[in-house]
Amino acid sequence: MAEHCRRSTAQACPLLHQFLAMSMDERWVLRSPEVMLETFHWFQGEGFPLIVEDLLRIPADQRVLVEGFRLLPELVQPLLLDSNRAVWLLPTPEFRRATMERRGGANAGFLAQTSDPERALRNLLGRDEMFTERVARAVERLGLCGIPMEAGFSEEAAVEMVARLFGV
Repeated sequence: MAEHCRRSTAQACPLLHQFLAMSMDERWVLRSPEVMLETFHWFQGEGFPLIVEDLLRIPADQRVLVEGFRLLPELVQPLLLDSNRAVWLLPTPEFRRATMERRGGANAGFLAQTSDPERALRNLLGRDEMFTERVARAVERLGLCGIPMEAGFSEEAAVEMVARLFGV
């Protein structure tokens, strides 16, 4: 993502450049989860062409697994030759909270750089819950595969499930 930020322009990715110009409190504390969702660059598809550019550089005979929340179903679906070659992991709010706690909660990473890490965490979790709901609706509407990720679901179990879906 950092490389994509460096390669982006304000014209191609205006929301990204607005985000980069904000203070940590402006990003995570002072805005509602709803505003955060609607203005978060990656959730609006900004930078997706950079992912495609990167993938086109990989030899065609090489298998590739592409992962990340920037892979919006409505952007990926038109590029799929087979809709069974994509799956979206849909974390429940409990899964997301547990993940954040394992990473140190509000007192770790970028959240700790705000004036109110607890509020920043609540805002982030609220934004991410709405984003996951949006992705789940898109996956269903487009007839794609989504896997709910419940609290306690291990990384190994997720890998196994995805490998089974892809016949690997």
